[in-house]
Amino acid sequence: MLTALLDNVALQIMLVGALVGIASTLVGTFLVLRGTSMLSDAIGHSIVFGIVIVWLITHQQSGPVQILGAALAGVLTVFLTELLVSTRRVKKDAAIGLVFPVLFSIGVLLLNLYARDVHIDTHTVLLGEIGFVWLDTVTLGDYRVPRSLLSMGAMTLLNAAFVVLFFKELKLATFDEALAKALGLAPGLLFYALLLLTSGTAVAAFDAVGAVLFVAFVIVPPSTAYLLTDRLWLMFLYGIAVSIASSVSGYALAVAWDVSIGGMMAVMTGVFLMLAFLAGPRYGVVAQLLRRRGQRRHNEIRTLAVHLYNHEGGPEQGEENVIRALRDHLRWDAAKAVGVVQRGSDQRLIVREGEALRLTSRGREMAREILDPSGRRSA
Repeated sequence: MLTALLDNVALQIMLVGALVGIASTLVGTFLVLRGTSMLSDAIGHSIVFGIVIVWLITHQQSGPVQILGAALAGVLTVFLTELLVSTRRVKKDAAIGLVFPVLFSIGVLLLNLYARDVHIDTHTVLLGEIGFVWLDTVTLGDYRVPRSLLSMGAMTLLNAAFVVLFFKELKLATFDEALAKALGLAPGLLFYALLLLTSGTAVAAFDAVGAVLFVAFVIVPPSTAYLLTDRLWLMFLYGIAVSIASSVSGYALAVAWDVSIGGMMAVMTGVFLMLAFLAGPRYGVVAQLLRRRGQRRHNEIRTLAVHLYNHEGGPEQGEENVIRALRDHLRWDAAKAVGVVQRGSDQRLIVREGEALRLTSRGREMAREILDPSGRRSA
């Protein structure tokens, strides 16, 4: 029975982590594509201001009113940032750095002045503790369900519904805002709606992973997906997969090493980002190195084909179309010259007859295309 209970607790923790990642990916993908992903960091800090203001007005520590108030505080952060940027005297990154520390500081001061005895802990808001989500539950039928699981499940469904309903509009507003305005799609309104959902997700997540770790889930899985594909719908799928994998592997490693669960989940998102950066099939470092190596080798064969073609049939053919001449005229060492000749031979572009080199009809055609791409040169 104890084993079953522990397994159930582990499942609850991983589900909450996965839902935080999925909900964050759904909104974070557009923030990453717009180049405004650091707004999530500003929102993650400024919601403390919204939480305190809502408590001062309603004395509610949780519930939809608090989520809405904190979400509006996130939108206020963005509004003030855009207001500073509109003056053209402050750049956007500087404006973000000016606005959210002010709101966060005001929130902390109000918390210490007027809500000192209330259970609103700034440490918990920023860092959270996902390992304790199973202690705060509500009853659904015959089951006790973590409150964070319900709140994150609701935010995930809300974010998914928003993305599905306005997918075309969001896509157009993200990639071509001018065209979206011309078509009357109100990209500014869509952006603020997206930020409102981002703020709501941050508030729903702070009990579990904390606002700071929420930022990792907003930025890193979409960024990882961006390294793997250029298709928007695939970015969502890859980002969701990274979120789930980070939640499961992060929990397992945190238990094995006795470290912070939420912190390890965030670390695992970074691990997956590094893997995509290194081994991504298109933009990964290894793939780019292999492509450059392949292109370099291809260019070496093209250079050899042109060299042989230019001297073919001329009086200097016997001296130029030999391996020894490649070292003298193309500045290739012996090993490189032999290697290029071998690759050309394997591709049936060159025939080697002792030291002499001769183009095949296929190699000759390649050289003609290089020297005269328009095809005007006679055969």
